[in-house]
Amino acid sequence: MSKKNQPVQLPYEEIIKEDDVIPKEIDVLEKILRDLFHNCSDFRLKRFKHFKSNTEYLLAWMDGMSDKTAMREHVVEGIINVEKDMLTNSNLTDGVIPIIDIKREKNFKKTIDELMTGSPILILDGTGEAIIMGLIAIESRNVTESTNENNVRGPKEAFTETLRTNGALIRKKIHTPNLKLEEKIVGKVTKTKILIVYIDGIANPSIIEEVKNRINKIDIDSVLESVYIEEFIEDNKFSVFPQIEHTEKPDKIAAALLEGRISILVDGSPTVIIVPTVFACFLQSAEDYYERYIYTSFVRVLRFTYINISLLFPSIYIATTTFHPEMIPTKLLLTIEASREGIPFPAFIEALIMEVTFEVLREAGVRLPRAIGQTISIVGALVIGQAAVQAGIVSPAMVIVVSTTAIASFSIPAYNVSFALRLLKFPIMFLAASLGFYGIMSALLILLVHLCRLKSFGVPYLSGFAPFIAEEIKDTFFRGPWWWMYNRPRIFQPKQTKRQSVKKILQNAYLKWLGEE
Repeated sequence: MSKKNQPVQLPYEEIIKEDDVIPKEIDVLEKILRDLFHNCSDFRLKRFKHFKSNTEYLLAWMDGMSDKTAMREHVVEGIINVEKDMLTNSNLTDGVIPIIDIKREKNFKKTIDELMTGSPILILDGTGEAIIMGLIAIESRNVTESTNENNVRGPKEAFTETLRTNGALIRKKIHTPNLKLEEKIVGKVTKTKILIVYIDGIANPSIIEEVKNRINKIDIDSVLESVYIEEFIEDNKFSVFPQIEHTEKPDKIAAALLEGRISILVDGSPTVIIVPTVFACFLQSAEDYYERYIYTSFVRVLRFTYINISLLFPSIYIATTTFHPEMIPTKLLLTIEASREGIPFPAFIEALIMEVTFEVLREAGVRLPRAIGQTISIVGALVIGQAAVQAGIVSPAMVIVVSTTAIASFSIPAYNVSFALRLLKFPIMFLAASLGFYGIMSALLILLVHLCRLKSFGVPYLSGFAPFIAEEIKDTFFRGPWWWMYNRPRIFQPKQTKRQSVKKILQNAYLKWLGEE
């Protein structure tokens, strides 16, 4: 450890080694701390003397991260009033300082790490041991309604940027000691805390171990959002399709945990990761399970239709008008050709202009302030579309095609899947303009092969469809009633598969049939 007079300019990892202990001499310790936090205006270090015993001690904290009122009332006043023979680390932690979250630490590096998270530290002269107090008081956002995942029925609360608050929101819904929240530190500089959450006895132990192994292999200096973890641990890092699901809703996380899946919470991020996942999960919303199953099943069928429209509608229009006009009914073909009369561009260029314009407007609507963002995107689309038609740049039919495609992409619950479809739409349009329906079918075959090869923590991405599992259809293409879903999804390989008693279900159904229930 450095004892030079000039301020230390090296990173503290090079000054304080992993196994360094806290110096016993308070003068040396004060010098190291002041050098270490040189140019840190939020670092506070106060040196006090206990007049009854003449023992000196240091109190260090980070301004804005520690509760100064509690430090004054419980720490400073507690030490002032204690008798000299009671001024020991053991007595301070066992009752003199009335704080629940308090511990002793001799390792210097661990002590500094705790200080940087907002915990004040107290060190008595000659002890070589720090008292770490959990008096963290960092301003944080309150639990509010989710802005990205709206629902009419069901819980409204959403995760915040505070890790322990997010863990408590999950614990609030699952009241069992089998709910495990394992903490890890990732990021050599940020030292970000993450929680691996699962239900012991339901989640597959091999998948839990795989999640831990992948996280332990992450070697990066900073983790500022959950997407950092997501990109490191996903199976295929070059696929446009997301292989990890994320959400801001605690109820959705609770439902995933009860299916045998695993969640990863990152401190500072309101977005929680869910693994493993399959393609069908991205077409399901939390509200699917809060509405009547008949309506939900109808909506899910529509979503599968929306996917095809958002991916293929412009390409089908290009292919039919360019190569296969015989596939269009005669009256409709005449209407389309009449609308395209005078258009100087082929259908592909026409579609490309409109698609790029809509993408720019969509991005502008997201980046602009909320008060004007939606107005700009909607009005801009209407004005530009109408102006382009009147100028003879695009046809009215193309405006309808592109608008329908955009609306279909908005109806997909998972925004990251919508991104993937928007990207893939352009190469498929190019193939449709080059080879017609042969190009579209070639693109779909390549896409299908790619999806079949994808996995998420060993689980095939198209599980339920390929390999086909008949039992899983009741919660993929449509949503069966709760009394029918007596097993957890087999696709996630849960350790405990039974969700409810099949015998009880059959008894209730029989009694209802007899009219005796």
